[in-house]
This record gives sequence, C-alpha cells and structure tokens, in this order.
Amino acid sequence: MGMLLTALHLSGFAALTHTPSPKRFLSEVLERPRNEKAFAVIPVGYPAEDCEVPDLVRKTLDRVLVEI
Repeated sequence: MGMLLTALHLSGFAALTHTPSPKRFLSEVLERPRNEKAFAVIPVGYPAEDCEVPDLVRKTLDRVLVEI
C-alpha cells in the first residue's frame, strides 16, 4: 500500500487511506460476496489548486513517554 500511495503522490494525485469500520457495511453496500472484506479504502483525486498541506510538528519524546 505504501508503494501505491508513493506512486500516486509522485504522479500528482492526492490520496489518503481509510480503514472502514464495520467492515461488513462496505461489503453490503458494494454487494460483494461474504468471503471478501475490505481492509482499506483509498480515495484518489487531483488536489485543488489552492490546496495547502499543514506543517505538522511531531511531539518530542519527553512529551509522549510515560515511564513507570
């Protein structure tokens, strides 16, 4: 999945992953056999011209580590 997302990104597409819950719901909507179930949905499209990606900063280790 990572290689697919990277290839889409390098091709100019925007994509994200979504794990459906409950999984049976999607199978019923798409009328798929019971032996098939989705484990990820990947919406793909072209980003808007004015699209901005937020500059996220990871928390430092001392902010997330809890020692017992």
